Amino acid sequence: MRHLTRKPKSPAAQALRALSLTLTENTQAAFEEALKGWYEQYATFLNERSVNEKTGRSHYTHKRLRAAYNSLKRHLPWLFTYERFPRLGIPNTTNLLEGKFSDMKRLLRCHRGLKKENKLRFIKHYFAKDPS
Repeated sequence: MRHLTRKPKSPAAQALRALSLTLTENTQAAFEEALKGWYEQYATFLNERSVNEKTGRSHYTHKRLRAAYNSLKRHLPWLFTYERFPRLGIPNTTNLLEGKFSDMKRLLRCHRGLKKENKLRFIKHYFAKDPS
């Protein structure tokens, strides 16, 4: 999502955004297949080049879209780690972390004068005692 906007204008970007939103619902094989299908459909659009009139050098026209696609393709092995190690019980999203760090930061702000070693001890204790 880092390289795509919330409301992309091009059909290719819209399709890639819609595909990336299905990450948590798909298996790795299904997502890889869908990403491959997306690339086959939009390869010519993705590989369009523009020429800089001043320098005469060419560059990719849709840099952010290329970056989003390449990021998904490059990080695919790590996006589905939870599938490869089911016995570890890794969740497929980071939703459980929402609010954890903001609460911890708020508590740490109350104790601004702590030395680094005491801050680390505080953080370890914070996560050790937290059952959720």
